[in-house]
Amino acid sequence: MARFDYLEPHSLDEALGMLGKHGSRARLVAGSTDFLVRWRTGSWRPEIVVCMQHVPGLDGLSFNDDDGLSIGAMVTVQDIEQDAVVRARYPALAAGAAAFAGVQVRNLATVAGNVCNASPAGDTLPALLAYDAQCRIVGSNGERSLPLTEVFVGPGQTALAAGEIMTEIRLPTPQLNSGGLYIKHSPRGAMDISAVGAASVVSIGSDGTCASVRIALGAVAPTPMRAFGAEGRLVGQTPTDENIAESARIAAQSCSPIADVRSGAEYRREIARVLTERTLRHAAQTAVGGVPEFDDIRRLAVQTAW
Repeated sequence: MARFDYLEPHSLDEALGMLGKHGSRARLVAGSTDFLVRWRTGSWRPEIVVCMQHVPGLDGLSFNDDDGLSIGAMVTVQDIEQDAVVRARYPALAAGAAAFAGVQVRNLATVAGNVCNASPAGDTLPALLAYDAQCRIVGSNGERSLPLTEVFVGPGQTALAAGEIMTEIRLPTPQLNSGGLYIKHSPRGAMDISAVGAASVVSIGSDGTCASVRIALGAVAPTPMRAFGAEGRLVGQTPTDENIAESARIAAQSCSPIADVRSGAEYRREIARVLTERTLRHAAQTAVGGVPEFDDIRRLAVQTAW
């Protein structure tokens, strides 16, 4: 295992200065769960590690009706899972957090770190996409906001420039009469990497039709993806079994899965169809039927047998 120098900035400006000084020799870490694995295997060999855990002001998790949900860069996955507002207003994200590894990892891993790791199989990422997340990014030249749909540019690759830091993820307030769910399929449950993940968020209008539909999929393309064509098929339609099934079919056809040790490509495509159908049906039902108990959401979030 390669050695490295370990730095702990105590302000955002100090962290930016360290990244600017050391350039490509440095790697930024938050919870360090991904870093430790890759360092031990030798796939990451930084000379400098800059840890953000002691930078104040990045651990805030707050909500208001005007601005929506704000997730600071040091908010952990466990913080998300346990938050009452997230469970009530953003159930698909709460489900994604519940499906994320084990409780020990959830207590360390950050949501922003999951985004910056940019794994196609990241469990919080489909739900963040389905809730139209925006990312606040700060660098030496100032700050910018980037939709999460534009953050992922390839497996393990993001649109962040060298020396930039993601400081906040913001989700708009969900529309009225909205429901959502994320389901992860993996051979060994939550402790395993997702073979397929699907998140759906549906808002039902006063006439009983789908006013808004957002579908996002993980582990079925080089990056987590929105299924825009499938969404359009259901908007303005009543969420009947036939319409939901057709939307799920379109979502599966939009995938470009690979075959690996966790799953075959066509199996992934079929599971994507099944999970999309299940999440859409649940989202539509709970949009008008109220928020289910979180234990029920947690139970649905990880599925290993069919």
